[in-house]
Amino acid sequence: MVDFVNSNVDWLIYVVQSLTALFLTIHQRKCIMLTDNYPRVELSHTPTPLECLENLSQKLGGPKIWVKRDDCTGLAMGGNKVRQLEYYIGDAVSKGADTILTTGAMQSNQVRLTIAAARKLGLDVEVQLEERVGGRPQEYYNSGNPFLMKLMGAKIHHYADGEDEEGADRALYAYADEVSKAGKTPYVIPLSGDHIPYGSLGYVRCAEELVLQFHQRSLKIDGIILPTGSATTHAGILCGLRALNCNIPVYGFCVRRDQQSQAERVLAKAEKVAEMIGHPGIVTKQDIWTNDKMLYPGYGQLNDELEEAMRLAAVCEGLLLDPTYTGKTMAGLIDLIESGHFTPDQNIVFLHTGGTPALFGYPELIDKMLDEKQIKTAI
Repeated sequence: MVDFVNSNVDWLIYVVQSLTALFLTIHQRKCIMLTDNYPRVELSHTPTPLECLENLSQKLGGPKIWVKRDDCTGLAMGGNKVRQLEYYIGDAVSKGADTILTTGAMQSNQVRLTIAAARKLGLDVEVQLEERVGGRPQEYYNSGNPFLMKLMGAKIHHYADGEDEEGADRALYAYADEVSKAGKTPYVIPLSGDHIPYGSLGYVRCAEELVLQFHQRSLKIDGIILPTGSATTHAGILCGLRALNCNIPVYGFCVRRDQQSQAERVLAKAEKVAEMIGHPGIVTKQDIWTNDKMLYPGYGQLNDELEEAMRLAAVCEGLLLDPTYTGKTMAGLIDLIESGHFTPDQNIVFLHTGGTPALFGYPELIDKMLDEKQIKTAI
């Protein structure tokens, strides 16, 4: 009798495992097909881990917080831009390009990783750095991302106006013209929202990856929280989820512009991405959630909530956040929890988009913490 029961239990386990494997295979294929029509090069270490932040969740006394570790995508210290670049560089290679050009801020993760991707594939690369954050110490210009850019040997140009996206793009295309005149074939990855958002396809695929991980862990997720700047990641995640009939809310914390302007940018880009993957109209205005509460005093600049969020993540979990993107997003997440937006029985996912090298451009973070510690010790 015992053998009979055991054999039936084994059979049921086998059936469940087989059905789960079949579901995952079909599900994965469904989403990959959405991006099949676009060339892609492999640059990232994926799938990236989905980890529970037990200590931080307990500290905040709210929902269970999970982190999607896209800071662990592998290439040149990782970050969300690696997934995006698989499609931008894929398009470039398919068109016979031999020189990649892009633009970004002085501590740009996009620029660092574009250089790394080009070097990995044996391509020439020229980049443009914009002056977006004034009054910074010398470490901001020489440590972190700028240090790595120089180490990888890119040709670096400079653009003085950090708030002029169209002007920065025009300057970039002018450099591309010079590359063409020299007999090479340039490929420009622009900054403004007018271009085809190939990079968002990387986050259509990431949405599939997330849904699979949720299923494997039997998790009901009540929100995905991410930084929203260029909107490339935000739009890709939204389109991927909705194409998979997944209605998890996506919360975007603004890192560069006000929430109304950012919402318009996300929707415009999402509409393009939806068309690209054959699901026009799949994202509506009601899907777009943006919040600029943690943006002040501006892009790449510090505030008290950001600093506390970075400290908590580091002390509670050994999780390193950056001052421009993930730190402000974690500050926003904490604010949502403290305001009662999420309940203790819920699960939320924090998308860690990387940016760790930028930490070295902000030495005052540690100086301030040390000063506060000395004051407390003295008291």
